[in-house]
Amino acid sequence: MELKNAIILITGGNSGLGKSMAENLVSKGSQVIITGRDQAKTEEVAKELGCDFFHADVVSDEDIDQTYAYIMEKYGKLDVLINNAGIGGWSPLETLTRDQIKKTYEVNVFGAAMMASGAAKIFKKQNYGNIINIASTASLKGYKNGTIYSSSKFALRSMSQCWAAELRPHNVRVIQINPSEVPTAFGSESREERKLEEKKLSPQEIAHAVVGALEMDDRGFIPELTVHATNPF
Repeated sequence: MELKNAIILITGGNSGLGKSMAENLVSKGSQVIITGRDQAKTEEVAKELGCDFFHADVVSDEDIDQTYAYIMEKYGKLDVLINNAGIGGWSPLETLTRDQIKKTYEVNVFGAAMMASGAAKIFKKQNYGNIINIASTASLKGYKNGTIYSSSKFALRSMSQCWAAELRPHNVRVIQINPSEVPTAFGSESREERKLEEKKLSPQEIAHAVVGALEMDDRGFIPELTVHATNPF
């Protein structure tokens, strides 16, 4: 697709991977709208990057509806949804609680699904669109204490495949990106960005993967793309 003048919505776009994606897409000439739970931070980052913003939380159906209403009223269309908002959640099996699972699933699974549902309504009318789901290598293989987070990303992977099957006849591409470890604010209670590490991925690699997948001609799409650090050891 042509990224210049494309209308692109990024959830969780005020830090880490989302912010880097927004920065790279703005540099391509896209009109980017970022969302986030922290209104002040989201507005500040939007001003820094030269993009638009909307204060919204993906766990709120009302916020989701208002986000799409804002975009359609202001821009009249949507080209890309990037489901980037996500939280962690880890626990040994014997101390696992229902509330722990719900908290993570509300964002990583239910939030992503309802964001995609709203986008699908627009995309079907347009007969065109793109959904990018930011998952994780945790969606490919479980690991110790990963019941909550890994299973949420397994669920997102399944949904990506379901949505692709459903939306391809409407010229909608559904792409899943699986980053391996990237030092960001993800999983940090303070939401402070972690320092980058020389041998681990940075948000830029994931942003480049997103840009590259989107820039492929619309006749083709990459269903799933996994990004690893070359030598993280």
